[in-house]
Amino acid sequence: MNKKRVFSGIQPTGNIHLGNYLGAVRHWVHSQDQYENIFCIANSHAITTRQNPQELMEKTYELARILLACGIDTTKSHLFIQSQIDEHAALAWILDCHIPMGDMSRMTQFKDKSGKNPKNINVGLFNYPALMAADILLYQSDLVPVGEDQKQHLELTRDVAMRFNRDYGQCFSIPEPMIAKTNARVMGLDDPQNKMSKSAKGENHAIFLLDSPEVIRRKCKKAVTDSQSDIVFDENRAGLYNLLCIYEVLTQKSRESIESEFVGKGYGHLKTALAEVIIESLRPIQQTYATLCNDKTYIQSMLTKSAEAVRPIAKNTYEKAKALLGLI
Repeated sequence: MNKKRVFSGIQPTGNIHLGNYLGAVRHWVHSQDQYENIFCIANSHAITTRQNPQELMEKTYELARILLACGIDTTKSHLFIQSQIDEHAALAWILDCHIPMGDMSRMTQFKDKSGKNPKNINVGLFNYPALMAADILLYQSDLVPVGEDQKQHLELTRDVAMRFNRDYGQCFSIPEPMIAKTNARVMGLDDPQNKMSKSAKGENHAIFLLDSPEVIRRKCKKAVTDSQSDIVFDENRAGLYNLLCIYEVLTQKSRESIESEFVGKGYGHLKTALAEVIIESLRPIQQTYATLCNDKTYIQSMLTKSAEAVRPIAKNTYEKAKALLGLI
């Protein structure tokens, strides 16, 4: 039986954090036997904001090492760098010509990012959803793992694909969203009302996958809670609820057993226990990452091999779109 094809991408900017891991990467790893997975390091998306070229290159390889250390297995999945395959940008231009300005201007992330970077509101920042759509459609993807904040972009992708198929003939598969039902949102430790973010400036906002045990303990100790004392799963107590949800997913314990574990104990005990669980969960990832740092040639060859494996899919889709449009 043919497996459904899943496409996912992640930008190599900032540092990958616990929210990225629990909300996305961990699910990618666990789904490798169930789906045909294509994972893309979306470095072309990163240049909508100014990047230091050398740093961008280094962060791209760093992210590849982290994903491999987390458990992405290139005998089961493909992992490649977006800029290695020129059809991404080429198809994005075709899609640009078939997306109404009104649809693009409604993208909430453009409004958010342009507000944060008012001195660099460039054309790429405005129309990068077309590149995101090209990423997905090039590989005839069946499913796309998305958080709630990315559903709007997937809807744009579906709309332009259906419109193109209707007007020119069948070209693209119409992807469906794949949304994790539980533990998909990890909130900031210093601001539990907002999702943990790579771009947040707070020193204690996020736990990064390469943080040392000492740093993890410090960040957990400073995590926002509240003035109450009982430790229970209560969504109205955002800080406590966030910490308990992280503890729940990493320990795989039931909520009832977790609440029993902390009966009569204070927030300090919870934060200490959570820090140790995080440290032990990240230890094998950090150890594998350190080993991979010593073999740059292997990382480059692996990424190239994956790119070569998926390039024919991208090329076939792009050539079909060109032919349907009458482009030579």
